[in-house]
Amino acid sequence: MPVCWQYHPPSIQKNKPEPPLAEQPTVTRKKLELVTRLPAKPLPDVPPLLFIHGAFCGAWCWEEHFLDWFAERGYAAHALSLSGHGRSEGRDHLDSLSIQDYVDDVSAVVAEMAEPPLLVGHSMGGFVVQKYLENHESPGAVLMCSVPPQGLMASALSVMFSRPGLFQDLNSLMVGGAASVESLRDALFAQEVTAEDLLRFLSLSQPESHRAIWDMMMFALPRLSRLQKVPILVLGAAHDHLIPPTAVAMTARTFGIEEEIFPGMGHGMMLEKDWALVAARIQAWITEITRSKP
Repeated sequence: MPVCWQYHPPSIQKNKPEPPLAEQPTVTRKKLELVTRLPAKPLPDVPPLLFIHGAFCGAWCWEEHFLDWFAERGYAAHALSLSGHGRSEGRDHLDSLSIQDYVDDVSAVVAEMAEPPLLVGHSMGGFVVQKYLENHESPGAVLMCSVPPQGLMASALSVMFSRPGLFQDLNSLMVGGAASVESLRDALFAQEVTAEDLLRFLSLSQPESHRAIWDMMMFALPRLSRLQKVPILVLGAAHDHLIPPTAVAMTARTFGIEEEIFPGMGHGMMLEKDWALVAARIQAWITEITRSKP
């Protein structure tokens, strides 16, 4: 599938001064939307960051806080809208898109970067990162409230029985219907969020591919024996109703590491009031792994 034709990330353009951070635009190409923030003073010897969103979402969820925060601290920060999401093409055939299509999106963007990025995936994006690592290397991967390698089935059943209203609204979104503000709050937030922000986030939410959801249920689970050995950080939220701490622990055990659960937070960790605590932990972890690299 041809993607990102003539795509040239600002990070590898030659002999062209970068605009100040606040003036850097959203980069939209023929196929995929990539939102980029470049640092005024880049840190030496650190990889760029590529953020991958979850279901019903787009690159905008990282643009809210994370991209500027990391760029201000010296990181080249990029957020991808997967096919059919945000301002990327493919919305007209969204239900035909598979997890492999999303992996191909990531591969196409990475192929045009000057160096491999460290990957940060949230929810479905974390599942996409795992599938990407079947055939690609990376300096590291952060899995935030990620769908576990064992799939989405257990979490989906948990939501269906414990929060039937939320389950119904998610199904409504799947077919292009509406969801309530209350369901959005229940799905993403455990902390205080303004009514204005909730309405704005709801307006940015969108349908998700049925095929991709079924892939995460059972049809395209990661082949663990093929995953590249890279440093991995597994993060979760204590009040996440979509990917509960038990599912986060399952992911961590699979990779032989300890999960880190943020108290008082919900699924939308990058949008919660205390989002900066999550960003700071990711930054500290990147510092740890880059310092230990030969």
